[in-house]
Amino acid sequence: MTDSAASDSAAAVPTVRVLLVDDHAVVRQGLRLFLGLDEHIEVVGEASNGEEALAEAGRLHPDVVVMDLMMPVMDGIAATRQLRRAHPDTEVIALTSTLEEHKVNGAIEAGAISYMLKDASSDTLADAIHAAARGEVRLHPEAAKRLVRDFRGGEMRESLTPKETIVLQLLARGHSNRDIAADQGVSEATVKTHVSRLLSKLGLDSRTQAALYALKHGVASLDGVEV
Repeated sequence: MTDSAASDSAAAVPTVRVLLVDDHAVVRQGLRLFLGLDEHIEVVGEASNGEEALAEAGRLHPDVVVMDLMMPVMDGIAATRQLRRAHPDTEVIALTSTLEEHKVNGAIEAGAISYMLKDASSDTLADAIHAAARGEVRLHPEAAKRLVRDFRGGEMRESLTPKETIVLQLLARGHSNRDIAADQGVSEATVKTHVSRLLSKLGLDSRTQAALYALKHGVASLDGVEV
């Protein structure tokens, strides 16, 4: 590969702006060091609780927030819910040390796009961050199984069209709007419309909930889902 081609390839990967939220400074420092190895991730700020996270998200407008769930003042679930309402273009990755079912379900219901454990490798976390920035779902395998088992989605208000069903299947497999658009030969705007309509028809609030619905109802299988 020529220097010019290498430069073009690097430029094709967008830099993801990340906010780290954890009440332990040593954890934030470790995450910053790990993520600093990825030249396409920029840690733009830190917060030690949910209230600080909301303030910093409003100030810094990160692409992705890596959110601990158990924190003082305001926990990560409450912070995720408020952050997603105030900044719908910012995705949240729940990063915690537990697979307690109420935490897993609470984080996804609040709007987190991914659920990861703190023992994940730096490469796995970096991949999840890039995926979140693209609107792709990443779930810890055991979290995915528990979420599917306990998922109580909304009532289907209207049947999905064949195209919306295909989009739901691809979404459940972790594809971004761009990937789906390329697969189906349509524009990203068209895919965004399909996603919005299927969420409305299913009475759901997020892509992650849609993926869980697809798994729960046999539209897609765990074997084909990114975890």
